[in-house]
Amino acid sequence: MRNGWREPSRLAVGGSTLAAVVVLWYLATTFTQIIPPVYFPTPAEVLQAFRQITVQGYADGQLQQHFLHSCWLVLMGFAAAVGLGVPLGMLMGWSRRAEALINPVFLLLRPIPPLAWIPLAIVWLGLGDAAKVLVIWFAAFVPAVINSYAGVRSIEPYLIEAARSLGIRGAMLVREVLFPGALPLIFTGLRLSLQACWTTLVAAELIGAIVGLGHVLYQAGLDLFPAMIVVGMIGVAIAGGLMTTALGRLEAWSMPWHRR
Repeated sequence: MRNGWREPSRLAVGGSTLAAVVVLWYLATTFTQIIPPVYFPTPAEVLQAFRQITVQGYADGQLQQHFLHSCWLVLMGFAAAVGLGVPLGMLMGWSRRAEALINPVFLLLRPIPPLAWIPLAIVWLGLGDAAKVLVIWFAAFVPAVINSYAGVRSIEPYLIEAARSLGIRGAMLVREVLFPGALPLIFTGLRLSLQACWTTLVAAELIGAIVGLGHVLYQAGLDLFPAMIVVGMIGVAIAGGLMTTALGRLEAWSMPWHRR
């Protein structure tokens, strides 16, 4: 139970909200036609587009191919960003010397939007998946570094002194004190990083992609196919939601002391 809500109750409320949205969508586009179908598709048109991309395929692939390919690119970029960004942020938060050495370069790179790296990534790596992973990596890297840095700095100094008085130093200090203490803000950064990954991926796949949910959106835009655009958007929402849920499960497992 959390804040008086049981999990089944939360699921029921969430399901009711989604059902209400679908009903309002039907009323606005099909029943009353307040929103003309030329501007936004009806539920029936979206369902037909879903059947088309699932069975016949669209934009050089079926829905599951686009879905899995986009998820794979996001996972690769996200994992690379976490593997480098979290240790780097913790190092900067712990060591004044490391911060003085690394932070000036990081401050120069931080304001650059991830999408600004797309032309350079294409020059370096071509139009393949490697260029997209590089851009995704940069989008996820910055939030991971910032929140890991803030997580270490948020640890109360007396906790570190108490650990040192007990003879805890070096790798054990990092493992037993710094990392657990910084975890809440680290996971906040990971959530922001994951969101940035999907935003950047869809934009990156608009250029030079052969398969992927972003490619579906791009092709549907060229074809003036609003129903397929909505299918692509729903695909991105579902993929992002599944990954966010998995990250939340990992967070709950990693920090059992935060469960309520």
